[in-house]
Amino acid sequence: MAMKFGIDRLLAEPQLQAELAGRRVSLVAHPASVTADLTHSLDALIAAGITVTSAFGPQHGLKGDKQDNMVETLDELDPVHGIPVFSLYGEVRRPTPAMMDTADVFLFDLQDLGCRIYTFVTTLLYLLEEAAKHGKEVWVLDRPNPAGRPVEGTTLLAGQESFVGAGPLPMRHGLTMGEMGQWFIRHFQLDVEYRVIAMHDWLPEAGPGFGWPESRIWINPSPNAASLNMARAYAGTVMLEGTTLSEGRGTTRPLEVLFGAPDLDARVVLAEMRRLAPEWLAGCAIRECWFTPTFHKHAGELCNGLMVHAEGSFYAHEQFRPWRLQALAFKAIRNLHPQYPLWRDFPYEYEFDRLAIDVINGGPALREWVDDPEASPTDLDLMAASDEQRWRTEVADLLLY
Repeated sequence: MAMKFGIDRLLAEPQLQAELAGRRVSLVAHPASVTADLTHSLDALIAAGITVTSAFGPQHGLKGDKQDNMVETLDELDPVHGIPVFSLYGEVRRPTPAMMDTADVFLFDLQDLGCRIYTFVTTLLYLLEEAAKHGKEVWVLDRPNPAGRPVEGTTLLAGQESFVGAGPLPMRHGLTMGEMGQWFIRHFQLDVEYRVIAMHDWLPEAGPGFGWPESRIWINPSPNAASLNMARAYAGTVMLEGTTLSEGRGTTRPLEVLFGAPDLDARVVLAEMRRLAPEWLAGCAIRECWFTPTFHKHAGELCNGLMVHAEGSFYAHEQFRPWRLQALAFKAIRNLHPQYPLWRDFPYEYEFDRLAIDVINGGPALREWVDDPEASPTDLDLMAASDEQRWRTEVADLLLY
């Protein structure tokens, strides 16, 4: 049997479509919401005769054209199908009662990256909560977690929830969106009609894709998610958004670098990382690079940095730990330059009172570890390892694959 995503199964199985007959259907989608032959899910569902009465676009929009965080998308009328397209990253991030009134069944078909901070995770929670309130049904058309099953990072602390922190998850959660929906329903005790259209033959531990099937091409689910390498590294490199260091926005390989800065010597930083915790560099190749961002941090300035290659023969799925790798880069920079202005103080994902690095990590622990000259890699490892094991145990019965 060929590998099939949830959307492909829905389109191929008449009995699934029959359950939508006579019902108003809404689709939550973005540019990577495509079928095996690269037809957009919205077009494919309507062509199959399903009564699609509205659509929703998450952060970056249904078209995926919005480049940065906190760049909002407006509601619009779809020019081809004439249905309303609602933005869940504009006036509202949670569907309104009027939006929920446009359909009976909501199909969620977003390609995720397997990282808590990717906002599509929170969008799923908000949709489930509103569906529970309004008596609506939610189907997740499941897609792969391209980062696979590994779990990494500390758990988000109570009171630290945000649009990039839906609940007490680790940074790298190891679940598909279908599985995540099941966890949300259990954890938040939601009373909602929910089902997962599971994939056929997804093998999350099989090489060389380890989560991403070789039979499917990569389409950016958001503008800066340009490759499988980025998806693997993202649970670490996304932390750069909370720093003054460039994450490579304004270049063609954003979020595939451990840092870029005009005033750092990347080779010296790498040597310090190797001295501190050489085992944390396993599972990938790290290469010195130079780039000049065309926009965003350090625009127009020549930056020296380190590029991560969690790909090809350099990638070892079980050994690669991007969250620890990124934390180690911060620690090395702090050791070498104790006064370096590492943490960027700016409004991040609608959080105005907390440092962005703390919002990203769901608490201050990582920042405090970086800034504490006495804290060792072992300290962070112990803190994260217990959280990671707890999460693996908690979700073990929810795994569908």
